[in-house]
Amino acid sequence: MSINISPLYLHSLNEREHSSAGLEHLPYKQRVRGSNPCAPTTKPHSTKRVRFFYFYTMSHFYILYSSILDKFYIGHNCDDLNERIRKHNSNHKGFTGSLGDWELKYQEIFDKKTLAYARERQVKKWKSRKLIEKLICSSAG
Repeated sequence: MSINISPLYLHSLNEREHSSAGLEHLPYKQRVRGSNPCAPTTKPHSTKRVRFFYFYTMSHFYILYSSILDKFYIGHNCDDLNERIRKHNSNHKGFTGSLGDWELKYQEIFDKKTLAYARERQVKKWKSRKLIEKLICSSAG
C-alpha cells in the first residue's frame, strides 16, 4: 500500500521543523487536520458576569500578626477570609509561607474589591507600627 504525499505538505513539515513559532502561530490553512479544522480562538461569551461578580462580592481588608517574627502582614481578599488565612499559614514561597503562625488581628469588610485594595494601600502608606497597633486596639474596645 503506498501513500501519496504532496510536495507542499513535505515542504510545510520542513518549515515547521525550523520554525521557532509554535503550532498556534502557523497560518490557518496549515492547522487543518483531516476534515476538522482547528477552531479559531474566541472571546469569552459573558464578560459582564465576570465584572458583576468582581465588583459585587464581599471583599476583606485584613491585618495578620506573627508572634515569631513580631511583624504585621497587611492584605486584601475577595474570597473566603478563613481560606486565605489558611493559605498564608501553609508552607509556600513568600513572606508568610515559612512560619505558619499568622493570626487575624483586624479586618474590615467592603462591598467592592477596589475599596478594600484602596484601604490596604492607605494603611501600608502609613509605614508606622504604632498607627497599625492603634487601629487594632481601637477595634477591640
